[in-house]
Amino acid sequence: MIAKGGKAVYGVDVGVLMLEARFPRIPGDMGNARTWPFPVRYRVVRGASPDLVVRRGAPGLLDPFITAGRELAEEGCRLITTNCGFLSLFQAELAAALPCPVATSSLMQARMIEATLPPGRRVGALTISAATLTPAHLAAAGCPADMPVWGVAEGCEFQRVILGNEERLDVAQAEADMVSAALAFQKAHPELGAILFECTNMPPYKRAVAEATGLPVYSIETLLHWLVAALPA
Repeated sequence: MIAKGGKAVYGVDVGVLMLEARFPRIPGDMGNARTWPFPVRYRVVRGASPDLVVRRGAPGLLDPFITAGRELAEEGCRLITTNCGFLSLFQAELAAALPCPVATSSLMQARMIEATLPPGRRVGALTISAATLTPAHLAAAGCPADMPVWGVAEGCEFQRVILGNEERLDVAQAEADMVSAALAFQKAHPELGAILFECTNMPPYKRAVAEATGLPVYSIETLLHWLVAALPA
């Protein structure tokens, strides 16, 4: 057997471009390394605050994300992703700039999910900020233009702690916020056949949302499991 070299780090296939934040990342959150059954390598993009990316469109951050992505690729990562669904805005540019596959947002699953559903059923995106998830974000992720979108309640525990970058999270209340939002979404859109979490901080609440709604729930977790399974040995 001949072993081949050429990179500094081996055995870490997934590189995660992280926002600069201090809020708690509980198991299930993308930013908690114990969430993943495979090794991940993180790179924090300085200045990329949750508020700047989610509420203000990430101005001036494309080049820092490209630089950080290239560093992860040079260190051996074979798939680059980000920890905010709103970074779909950078999908085309990052894919063009990096030497490996790039998946910026869980929203990229939308069309595939919808293709699996019975006629008349839709996939809908549950987001941390419905007020700022624009048609441009959806188009950049390849979502159907008319995809139903719903947000968690403005100012709720889940939204306030993450977008306000607070260091204390009431997990039970955050779960209640997520379930409440999902049930309201389902009531407003009875055609829902599946829920897609936009936010990478939402997966810890997947089971509670699925049990409350009776719907399958997709997230950045389902996307990365699929993409990693396809990487060559």
